[in-house]
Amino acid sequence: MQQKPVIGIIGCYREFEGEPTHVVKARYVTGVREYADAVPVILPGFATASDAKDVLARLDGVLLTGSVANVRPENYGGPINARGPFDPHRDETTFALIDAARKLGMPLYGICRGLQEINVALGGTLRDQRDQSEHAVAHHAPDGVGLEEMFAQSHEVDIAPGSNLAHMLGAGHVEVNSVHYQMIDRLGDGLRVEATAEDGVIEAIASRDGWPLLAVQWHPEWRPEERPHHLRFWSDLGEVTRAFLARKLMAGQRAG
Repeated sequence: MQQKPVIGIIGCYREFEGEPTHVVKARYVTGVREYADAVPVILPGFATASDAKDVLARLDGVLLTGSVANVRPENYGGPINARGPFDPHRDETTFALIDAARKLGMPLYGICRGLQEINVALGGTLRDQRDQSEHAVAHHAPDGVGLEEMFAQSHEVDIAPGSNLAHMLGAGHVEVNSVHYQMIDRLGDGLRVEATAEDGVIEAIASRDGWPLLAVQWHPEWRPEERPHHLRFWSDLGEVTRAFLARKLMAGQRAG
């Protein structure tokens, strides 16, 4: 039987039942296990740079999930009155993981906050749609609605010609759910735009230098069976991490 890749899923640091916990929503774990056909491992949000290197030595890929918490403005020179909640434990962990993954050339995939973390870690900045007086596209449902209504909020995105997404999806545009307030302002170093919304908001990014990195602003883990391009996100994650694992195994065999 072919060995499955092991994918680390970042956890958020939150209080539960009166004490701190490290949590990951089950739909991300299901995405890795069922749709990427890989082994999910939850990564606690308190790794230092040295921890990150040791952790990645045991993995074949990393998934940075969405979260209710925003990236702290101190990390990208944002406004001091930026809206929370924040998760500094996760911030520190993801930045360390991103740096270590880049040095190793390890597959790194991001969803929503994960895209924003990657952009900030590579020198980019963020902005908040709620700070704009006008916007062409609503990127988040009204506050106070349930999950069904929240994830029903959707719009089309245009896929950049010749991009990884264009190769993956074979389409000029797709409809995606939209559950975010923060978004990319200045693009990080070494990144390219893979998709944009009608109002110009960057909806997907990849690396320009061959590093297997893909991040989307939407949520492909939410009922992926209802949208083929969401399923394709997960199958691509599985394919890329299996290829990375195969290269590691071959290198080990040659070394032996």
